[in-house]
Amino acid sequence: MRDDLAPPGAVRGVAAFSTGRVKIHPQHANGSRLPSLAWILLSPTWGGWRPIHVFVIEHDRGLVLFDAGQDLASVTDPGYYPASPLMRFIYRRLARFEMRPEETVSAQLGALGYRTEDVRWLVLSHLHQDHIGGLRELTGARFVVSAADWQAMKAPNAEMAGFLPRHTDLPGATWDKVVFEATSDPALAPFTSAHDLAGDGALVLLPTPGHTAGSLSMLVRGRDAPLLLVGDMTYDVDAMRRGLVPGLGDRSTLRETAARVLELERRLGRLAILPAHDVGAAGRLVNAGGRAG
Repeated sequence: MRDDLAPPGAVRGVAAFSTGRVKIHPQHANGSRLPSLAWILLSPTWGGWRPIHVFVIEHDRGLVLFDAGQDLASVTDPGYYPASPLMRFIYRRLARFEMRPEETVSAQLGALGYRTEDVRWLVLSHLHQDHIGGLRELTGARFVVSAADWQAMKAPNAEMAGFLPRHTDLPGATWDKVVFEATSDPALAPFTSAHDLAGDGALVLLPTPGHTAGSLSMLVRGRDAPLLLVGDMTYDVDAMRRGLVPGLGDRSTLRETAARVLELERRLGRLAILPAHDVGAAGRLVNAGGRAG
């Protein structure tokens, strides 16, 4: 790790970049009364391009990434997706990706002045393909995921649930599988369980299930405005405020999680909520004092 990454002070800065871009169906972003497989296969409409954000946190114990974005191989390697023709068709219908070589995690870390070796922890909101794309570039880091999401990724039906085990469970990788501990920290209410990543209260992992059973978020504190990195809990914070939740996952659980996040925001007074694919997330990060590429 470079020496200038470790001065006094827990969180020095936060930046974001996008590993390519993605289009999804409107029903994916905002929900539908139809079963998910029906709109995945039949919807004639695609939304606009969305980012695939990776968040970079400078902490005094090293660089921390939240999510690893998309894999360039997913748009260049015909054998990247499952071998079954049906599964490949479903994956093509679920999302459309575009990505250039200069948009990989390692290239964009370099553009920010970092090296992949600087990354101490890679926290994964969940293990779907557009969040694990940079794993092979970051195998010197500790990979952090909820134990529940790891279990889902290892299940027999994992590919149908959006997981790609052969691109996730990499040889030689070091995984920390988080089980959330009870907390009475009033600053985290209404959350009653959490995991303190670095042991200093600056980077707190919170359970935010719904998109997957083990989805998690990370609260970044110690800055003027706290940040909550939420992965795919929502694709649009404004839509979440209107009561809309995404069309994939357990929608009842997503509503409960969204209510918890909005209550946390109310209690804190101000909170920048940063989803992985929200076109407004970069602007909110900049307004909170961060950087967006």
